[in-house]
Amino acid sequence: MTESEFEQAVVGFAHMFGWEVAGFRPARTAKGWRTPVKYDGKGFPDLTLAHPDGRLIFAELKVPPNTQTREQMRWGQILAEYRIWVPADADQIASVLSSGRVTQWRLDMPTKRC
Repeated sequence: MTESEFEQAVVGFAHMFGWEVAGFRPARTAKGWRTPVKYDGKGFPDLTLAHPDGRLIFAELKVPPNTQTREQMRWGQILAEYRIWVPADADQIASVLSSGRVTQWRLDMPTKRC
């Protein structure tokens, strides 16, 4: 599973439970792939998930063997609800995003927005 496939699965599941999701995608530049950010944005989490009930989660998605960068670790230390999720965390992701209503989830399950 690629990080892109993992991200699409998490976003689809989040949408099923009413979360709005924001993320920033890289663009090809003369210097290679870059994600344009300003100020201290380098390493900002992959996804920002906001729920109508007021919950806000910042999620960094990793597919092993990929690991966090120093900048990603710095963001993780200062954000209130910060998660590092890998595909093996599917059950935890399901529980968190469904507010405990779903305790098991397979990443290959089809997802659609409710």
